[in-house]
Parts: sequence; structure tokens; C-alpha cells
Amino acid sequence: MADKKYVYGLGRRKSATATARLYAGKGEITINGKSALDYLSGNKTLLAEVTDPLAIAGKQKDYDITIVVKGGGLAGQVDAIKLAISKALTLEAPDLRPMLKKAGMMKRDPREKERKKYGLRSARKKEQFSKR
Repeated sequence: MADKKYVYGLGRRKSATATARLYAGKGEITINGKSALDYLSGNKTLLAEVTDPLAIAGKQKDYDITIVVKGGGLAGQVDAIKLAISKALTLEAPDLRPMLKKAGMMKRDPREKERKKYGLRSARKKEQFSKR
């Protein structure tokens, strides 16, 4: 696939980072060398979430997608993949941007895990107060 032309997109969520490459093809999705359904351990809900940007654009059968994702858990990885696919789609067809933006696919979710602070049990939890 190195000689084929592709469009690149990068997406992040929590501590997950995903890169998506869109090739002209039949609609096959590969995540880290496995088929999307195998990688998502058979979870059809997560698979549907991954293909949301393509469904909104009506391009499910137009592209073969190769995704490399690192870090985080499955839910964070799925959100990172969605953003990566959306960004790549808008590079390929800029006229799709308003449609994807209205559906909320072009925005990175900024929420991250808060760090643990010194003297506390976790990020915000304190020791129980004792009067006596």
C-alpha cells in the first residue's frame, strides 16, 4: 500500500492517539493490522461509532481506511479514530466540513484525567475530617 495515494488525518482523545489513512477502495477498515470488528472485540456499537463520519458523509463504500492507534482504552481510542477519519475526509472533500462540523465530528474532546496531588488520596479526594 506504500505506492497508493492516501489522505492522512490525526485524532486524539484522553491519552489515545489515532492516525487514519484513507485510500480509494471498497470500505474495508483496518485498525493496527486487524479488521475493525476483531480489534474492537466484536462490539458492533463501537464499530458503528467508528464509521459515523463516513455514514454522515455517505461514503461508507468509497474508502479503505488504515488506522494506527496507541494509548488509552477502547472508548478513548474510538473517539480518537472518529476525529482522525473526520479530519482526513475534510482534506479529501472540503465541502463535507460543514456537515461533519454540525454533527460534532470535527471537535476534539478536551477532557483529560486530572493528576493526583501531593497530600491527597487521588486528584481531589482528601482524608476524612475528624473532629476529635
